[in-house]
Amino acid sequence: MSESTSLDLSARSAALALRVAALLEGMCSEESGAVQAAEFLRGWANTALDGRPADLSEPAPIDQLVHRYGLTPEELDLLMIAGLPEEHEGLASTFRSMHPLGEPQPTVGLAALLVGAPGKERTVVRHLLATDGRLLGLGLVELRGAGTFLERGIAPAVRLWDALHGYDAWPAAIERVAVNETPAGLEQWIERPASVGAVDALRSLDARTLVLPADDSVAMSRCAALAAACHLPVVAGRVGGGDRAAVTLLVAHAAARGAVPVLVLVPPDDGRPVPVLGLDGVPGPLLVCAAPGSAWLTGRRPVLTVPLGPIRSDDHRSAWRSSLPALADQAAVLAARHPLDPAATAEVAADVLSRQRLPGGSAGIDDVSNAIRGRAGVALPSGVDLATPVVPWERLVLPDEPAAQLHDAVARLDLGPVVLDDWGLLEDARADRGVRLMFTGPPGTGKSLAAEVVATAVGTDLLVVDVSRVVSKWIGETEKNLSAVFDAAERTQAVLLLDEADALFGTRTEISDAHDRYANLETAYLLQRLDRFAGLAVLATNLRQNIDAAFLRRMDYVVEFALPDEDGRADLWRLHLPLPPARADDVDVEALARIYPIPGGWIRNAAIGGAFLAAKAGGPIRQRHLVKALSREYAKATRPFPGEPVTLGSSSYRTVGR
Repeated sequence: MSESTSLDLSARSAALALRVAALLEGMCSEESGAVQAAEFLRGWANTALDGRPADLSEPAPIDQLVHRYGLTPEELDLLMIAGLPEEHEGLASTFRSMHPLGEPQPTVGLAALLVGAPGKERTVVRHLLATDGRLLGLGLVELRGAGTFLERGIAPAVRLWDALHGYDAWPAAIERVAVNETPAGLEQWIERPASVGAVDALRSLDARTLVLPADDSVAMSRCAALAAACHLPVVAGRVGGGDRAAVTLLVAHAAARGAVPVLVLVPPDDGRPVPVLGLDGVPGPLLVCAAPGSAWLTGRRPVLTVPLGPIRSDDHRSAWRSSLPALADQAAVLAARHPLDPAATAEVAADVLSRQRLPGGSAGIDDVSNAIRGRAGVALPSGVDLATPVVPWERLVLPDEPAAQLHDAVARLDLGPVVLDDWGLLEDARADRGVRLMFTGPPGTGKSLAAEVVATAVGTDLLVVDVSRVVSKWIGETEKNLSAVFDAAERTQAVLLLDEADALFGTRTEISDAHDRYANLETAYLLQRLDRFAGLAVLATNLRQNIDAAFLRRMDYVVEFALPDEDGRADLWRLHLPLPPARADDVDVEALARIYPIPGGWIRNAAIGGAFLAAKAGGPIRQRHLVKALSREYAKATRPFPGEPVTLGSSSYRTVGR
């Protein structure tokens, strides 16, 4: 806003100052000092009127406020009277001398004499300042001080008068939320029917609540896009759902700026009831960004939900192309590897460009991946690790069918744009972008290793969830932890590994108490998040029979990790043992594979343990070192050790002596 805006408001206030001067001259004696006060008021008013600009280049904030709230001339006069002490310290001193408690505001009784018709002054002001009226009920003015109604002071809402002067003043009690420019990649989203309807709603003056079901940067980016389509600014603040005073104050500040108000709702604390968001009487449309459980929307004010998606593959390519022009020719690769929401893409691009400007900085695909990993790592909850595995397919020894399933799962991610978008199965068959795998089998059969191999093949990170630390005995805490896990996985597009998944996705219980009821609610929540997850999720369990059938139906692949057969065990021994000369000639992997029917995890441990025994003995790895290490693996599992081979290449064995 220009200086002309401030001068215009002062000139408008001058008309009310002249009324106060006339009132003092007509009702007060000379001995009271009224003459001098009136002279000051007239002098200030004439100066303000002389400085009034001939024209404003844009609508004045006070006019935008009047338009948004539909204020009557009497209501506007009352608001202007309340703001007079903010115009000049001499005005504040004048009103202090007239206030019964010496406060620097005009009293309600004085305002009644200025705006009310003769004989009806107090009746009029009581009506204008009714608690359900526009001025007081919607937070444009507030009453201050003690005393009777007519003795109390009247003042504009906190920092509202400064905003009406055109300054970007903001109440300290409300946390302001920054609204960035609309990111690239939302061009198709803004053309969708729901978005077009939301734009039409914002352009009207009708009271509507447009709800975006999230409270993060994704929702804020949609608010920016909707407002930009209306050619309107945005004002956003974080408020509690039950704090009507904060809500009305934010809306008033938005109206003074001619802006769309955005309420970013703060979820209630754990154990607190969900508050009621009372918006009755609040004028015009407003946007509400709210995570589930933030507030109840009640009353007859219409509510419209604005979906945050879908975001298509070409939207992701457009976002990367615009955000990182230097990598425009690799936008398709970035979109396939990191199909982030356009809002997240813009944030990551800012990180990459900032790093590039530093000495030795660069802006390549690896830098993008590192930036994503850095942002996600800060937000990870306890019990969740973000790793970057480098494990090629050759490290995984599996039968043909499980191996083929893993290859197909990886290919499914790469072929998603063709099948889902180009061929239309996303809408025609209601197919999902995500890929869900269930790994089942005994411990040590390669489930965790397979997740690392898949993450390497996809070219992304692996988000490993320690279920024992994520599941909580406290009601609602597990859901919160898993929400953070899925949020991190969605942002990084990492492969999500939920180990010991039967603890989370096990058979639902019969309800016997509140904890069982909440556990089943958590199960339903997890099903929803799993359905919405657009990346690759792996659920690993040792006991397939413990998994709820509802989860199995949602799996795209159920991969069985059985104990390896003899040929598989021989391959595993060769994979984990070094070549000669570090390995002695007496090592017979075929005999080890025949005699010891063990999982791959045991073979790996025995190979490592045998190598350290050999190093301690000062020589290469020998058969006896491996057999000794194997005996310890059997002991750890409290299983009887079959013994050691009698001769090289023999399938016979003898018990290991002391």
